[in-house]
Amino acid sequence: MEFEVSWDPARLQFDRIHHALAHSYWSPNIRRDLVERAAAHSLCAGAYDRATGVQAAYARVVSDRATYAYLCDVIVFDDYRGRGLGKALVEAALAHHELQNVRIFALGTRDAQGLYARYGFTPVDASRRMERRGPDHVWQEQPR
Repeated sequence: MEFEVSWDPARLQFDRIHHALAHSYWSPNIRRDLVERAAAHSLCAGAYDRATGVQAAYARVVSDRATYAYLCDVIVFDDYRGRGLGKALVEAALAHHELQNVRIFALGTRDAQGLYARYGFTPVDASRRMERRGPDHVWQEQPR
């Protein structure tokens, strides 16, 4: 395979990660310091081009590593799409040795239901889900 998946946080390329997440639909204009802080408190995987070492994709798992895991920020960078890297990252997350005993592995997606269904993810009853959102200005970069 021309790519490798690694959980080594020292390999994460935050210039690429931040750029991709700040242009995603789920975290538009997110501040770089928050991207780095979120990564520091999560399990993060990168997919890397074996020939160049350039990071091609990213995924993050928020978990207590015992009962619950939330897969998020799965993103394949524009110049590497269509090569199966999203699948590779999902498979790596589900196979991670610290996540084998979690009772619930959750995620949210607007457009990749088909991908996640392949791995056993199913829709949940929306009436049981609740969330509280803070104001955008606390996490978004402010225009200059």
